Amino acid sequence: MHYKKALSVFLSLSLMLALLVTPTTPAASRAPVRGKHGMVASVSEIASQIGVDIMKRGGNAVDAAVAVGLALAVVWPEAGNLGGGGFMMIRMNDGRAVAVDYREMAPAAAHRNVYLDAQGNYIKDSSVIGHKAAGVPGTVAGFALALEKYGTMKWADVCEPAWKLARDGFPVWYQLETSIKSASRNLALFPDSNRIYLRNGKPYEDGEIFQQPDLAATFERLVKNGPREFYEGETARLIAESMKKHANGWMTMDDLKNYQAKERVPLRTNYRGHEIITMPPPSSGGIALIEMLNILSRYDLKSMGFNSSRELHVKAEAMRRAFADRAEFLGDADFVKVPVAGLTAPKYADKIAATINLNRASTSQKIRHGKPSAYESPETTHFTVVDKDGNVASNTYTLNGSFGSFATVEGTGILLNNEMDDFAAKPGSPNMYGLIQSEKNAVAARKRPLSAMTPTIVLKDGKLWFACGSPGGPTIINTVLQTLINVIDHGMTIQEAVDAPRIHHQWMPDEIVYEVGGVVADVKDRLQLMGHRFTDKPRRAIGDCEAIMIEDRTGIRLGASDPRRGGKAIGY
Repeated sequence: MHYKKALSVFLSLSLMLALLVTPTTPAASRAPVRGKHGMVASVSEIASQIGVDIMKRGGNAVDAAVAVGLALAVVWPEAGNLGGGGFMMIRMNDGRAVAVDYREMAPAAAHRNVYLDAQGNYIKDSSVIGHKAAGVPGTVAGFALALEKYGTMKWADVCEPAWKLARDGFPVWYQLETSIKSASRNLALFPDSNRIYLRNGKPYEDGEIFQQPDLAATFERLVKNGPREFYEGETARLIAESMKKHANGWMTMDDLKNYQAKERVPLRTNYRGHEIITMPPPSSGGIALIEMLNILSRYDLKSMGFNSSRELHVKAEAMRRAFADRAEFLGDADFVKVPVAGLTAPKYADKIAATINLNRASTSQKIRHGKPSAYESPETTHFTVVDKDGNVASNTYTLNGSFGSFATVEGTGILLNNEMDDFAAKPGSPNMYGLIQSEKNAVAARKRPLSAMTPTIVLKDGKLWFACGSPGGPTIINTVLQTLINVIDHGMTIQEAVDAPRIHHQWMPDEIVYEVGGVVADVKDRLQLMGHRFTDKPRRAIGDCEAIMIEDRTGIRLGASDPRRGGKAIGY
């Protein structure tokens, strides 16, 4: 037999055997935390306990979520924030659901070429480090809107715990210590950041008490004067002064005063009989999630088996195609037309699924965005709260990069975001996460940058079943996707679904990112035989999912906090 023909037969037989091999099994997992009345799952035990305390005082899930978010601004500074923004997905027990969009906005001074030099080349780090990388923060406005419309408590009552935390201090835990030290090089570039987080060369160690007087003073103003103080009071003045000093007035008092959080209508879909409620634009997360679920609903993932070569193959191919569409079509729907209905239509998924070869990987060079119809007018943190009445708040917010732009506004203790890098600073070129984006996400004044944040709620028989979300830049979407699949298709407990190893594919670069121990050697070999490419080294962790489920038989709240960052679910 001719050599090439023999090799072809060998590869075909090897591939057939590969597709029949038993799948990997997720590692043993601890049981979820149980609570009869309420549950909070977040990256911080301190913040989770504050949320529980609010519910014990009679607050609902939204009251608790706002208190948790403000507390994380103190205890988890790499992502918890007053100087950033995000999204809160809320579903009340009467069926009302809303997406609160408090994404940062570009200042009025922003324009398409603001981060490019005279030759049209990107100016290194200009959208990543320093004051000019920041968009107008939305967190305080978003929390205030959520509380006013869907909470039951006063702003001062949910803000006070964070004030006391900043004033009195709290013991640093290991993950916070390593988080600060990993960012020390860039934090040291800014005097206030260097002083607060690094003590001018003596970073905090595990167990030491971390007090933040400047941030405490900011919280005190917020407690006494309300949330508008951030946008119109002394805090706003200090932000504007810092911007004038360091960035030629990049962000002004008018920018802050004119910021608005918005209520948006959530996206909905059905996956194997369960209703999914998730984020609309300017997050790309909900659209991409629905597109992938629609594609994957064509396959029997359960019979394929968790993390088998067949299951990983179709998941990676669905991810590849959804991220190709993300790159082309997604942006702030207040500024550009986004084909939401087209991208999330089951018929569109039929067309996309038809391009997937079950025996061979695609190449991202050949996979381009599809043609949907129906145009319609790696550091974040997520927490989930469910109260005694079944109200749920699923919140993802961020400074974008770890510790954002690394710049602290003098006298406030507020770290500024570097969310401007989530725009396409140079359309067609990759950002800090390697994402390629189109003109639809180009920089423009008062525009909101595209996001991957995907707080998501799942219903069973019309009632809350579970809710989840994650940080992680573009890996957010795929973390949520896999958590849903693990529960719905593979029948895992909510903690098993959170703990299970993950993969990530984002179209470009054309490679599968995977966790240590997440893809066993023979499965990886089979996938490579099919044409898939893998990163040179596995990651220690992808995402940080924080989830809560309602137990079918008992109604008990089951809290699942991701072990990847040492988070903690607390119930009562």
